[in-house]
Amino acid sequence: MLSKAMQDAINEQIKKELASAYLYLAMSAHCEAVNLPGCAHWLRIQSQEEVGHGMKLFGVVNDRGGRVTLHAIEQPPAKFKSLLDIFEQTLENERKVTESIHKLYALAVRESDYPTQAMLQWFITEQVEEEKRAHQLVEELKLAGHEGAALLFFDRQLAARTAGA
Repeated sequence: MLSKAMQDAINEQIKKELASAYLYLAMSAHCEAVNLPGCAHWLRIQSQEEVGHGMKLFGVVNDRGGRVTLHAIEQPPAKFKSLLDIFEQTLENERKVTESIHKLYALAVRESDYPTQAMLQWFITEQVEEEKRAHQLVEELKLAGHEGAALLFFDRQLAARTAGA
């Protein structure tokens, strides 16, 4: 059984995961509007992964006898300054999610909630990968520039992403 504090904290994390999904979906829509279909594709998959993370936590709360309470999600921006801005915001968002997962883990340790600690290990490992990939994309964009053939190559590279990759 989850403690009330742990249940509330996981419910807040569900909100953060779904808010991330919503943000990445807004970024995808922006990329579609500016004719970067590969980037839009990559961001849609990223959005789907975040929904999956939220649903994994949703299941944990239910499996442990808790109650899921969904919180309101703010509307994400509709426009972005540049593709670099999008991926810098992606990296910043992933860093915030990592910090939140770490706080959730610290709570599980304080409460001696071993099942939640074990489950959160998966999220901790996942966040290392999420931050690494977002950082790589920011650095690649800085090298490629913001227009021309390099940007088109970058867009095509992201179009090759498959779910789970």
